[in-house]
Amino acid sequence: MPELKKSGGAFNARTTVISKTNHLHNTNNRRLLHMSADKLVATINDFKKSLGGQTIKIHNNDYATVALRIGILRRNLGTAATIQTAILHQDDKKVIVRSEVFIDGKLVSTGLAEELRAASRINQTSALENAETSAVGRALAMLGLTNDRIASAEEVSGAIVQQDQKLTAALTDLDKVSHIGSYKSWLTTNQKLMTDVKGKNPLAYAEFLEKFNKIKSKLETNGVIQ
Repeated sequence: MPELKKSGGAFNARTTVISKTNHLHNTNNRRLLHMSADKLVATINDFKKSLGGQTIKIHNNDYATVALRIGILRRNLGTAATIQTAILHQDDKKVIVRSEVFIDGKLVSTGLAEELRAASRINQTSALENAETSAVGRALAMLGLTNDRIASAEEVSGAIVQQDQKLTAALTDLDKVSHIGSYKSWLTTNQKLMTDVKGKNPLAYAEFLEKFNKIKSKLETNGVIQ
C-alpha cells in the first residue's frame, strides 16, 4: 500500500493566509466605520454651528429647511454621502416615499413621508415631489442634522397650510369675487389673517401668496378687477 503524504504543513500555511486576510479585512472595516463616524460627527457639529439666522420660525419654534440640511451634508461629506429615494406607494389618492442616506456606502439613516393629493392645490400636481422632499428631510434629521426637531420647515409649513381652514376659506372666497367692491371687501376682511401668517409662518405665507396671485391673475384676466 502506498504511503500517504502528510499535508498538514500546507494546510496550516493556507489557514494562516486566510486568517491574516480576514484580520486585514476586519481591520479595514473597523477603520472605515471609524472614519465614517468621525465625518458624521464633524458634519453634525457644522450643522449646529450654522443654524444662526438660517432657520425658519413657525409658531415661535425654529425649523431647519431641507435645503440647509442637504447643503451642510454635501459641504462636509461631498460624494461620500449618497441620498437615495424610492416610491413605496403611489395612486390617485396618496404618495409614500422612503429616503435612505449612505456614508461611504453604508446605510446610516432612513426617512418616510406621505402626501395626500387632495390635501392642497400644490399636492394635486406635486404630491410626489413634496413627499420626496419631506422624506429626505426626515432621513437627514435622523442622521443628526436637526435642531432638536425632526420635521423640516417645509414639512411643518405644509401641514399648517393644509390644516388651516381659514386660509382655505379665504382663498375660496377670493375665487368667488365678482366685482372690484367685493375684492376690496375681501382684502379688508382677510388683512389680519395674511399679516399673522406672514409673521408666524413665512413658508406658509409664501405658499398662500402663490395661490392668491394665481386667483388674482384670473380675476384680472376676466375683467373682475383692474
